[in-house]
Amino acid sequence: MHRRRRTALVVSAIIAAAPLLAACGNEAHPGAAAVVGGQRIEVSTVQAEVKDVRDAQQASPQAAQLIKDTGQLGRAKLYDLIVDRIVEKAAADAGVKVTRKEIQDARAALTEQSGGQEQLAAMYLQQRGVAPGRLDEVVRRDVLVNKLATALGVTNGPEGQERMNEVFTAAAKSLKIDVNPRYGAWDDTKLELGAYKAPWITQVSKDAEAVEAGA
Repeated sequence: MHRRRRTALVVSAIIAAAPLLAACGNEAHPGAAAVVGGQRIEVSTVQAEVKDVRDAQQASPQAAQLIKDTGQLGRAKLYDLIVDRIVEKAAADAGVKVTRKEIQDARAALTEQSGGQEQLAAMYLQQRGVAPGRLDEVVRRDVLVNKLATALGVTNGPEGQERMNEVFTAAAKSLKIDVNPRYGAWDDTKLELGAYKAPWITQVSKDAEAVEAGA
């Protein structure tokens, strides 16, 4: 896990949350928040992701602050789901796979570093807006990104970041991402959803601008 930071895919706690969307405005794909690679991401799936995070936040001693720091979660959770598919596509194109043991080893290392399972869950909830039930999925994605970087010979620095951007952009274009306008418009080149930029490919900034889905 020593190379994790150089290309780690991070969804930070400053990703802001939107009110749950009750309906879909996309006439071509009714009920879908997005269609990625021909596969639908349902509005209900995004809503469930938001609910899981909110439920975990409500149970935290820092509930008020956590909710305040993630003011518009809907777009961020859709972005996260889209990112999952982009990473999977990029890795598949490069012939990169991740094993269950690699995920277990990575999670064990993170658990040790954070001081225990509860501390790890709290850290991911606070810093990345991840519900406890999705920890394995996020760890898997991080491992996959790191293995992809290794396979591509990516090193830390501007050239490495540019190379990773190229790979993810190519994957995004091939998936023909179509997003419900209520969540914003997807930009393959910038890897953005509306005004929501990609903290998982660039340095995370706690000063990132909040976004609002369905505004």
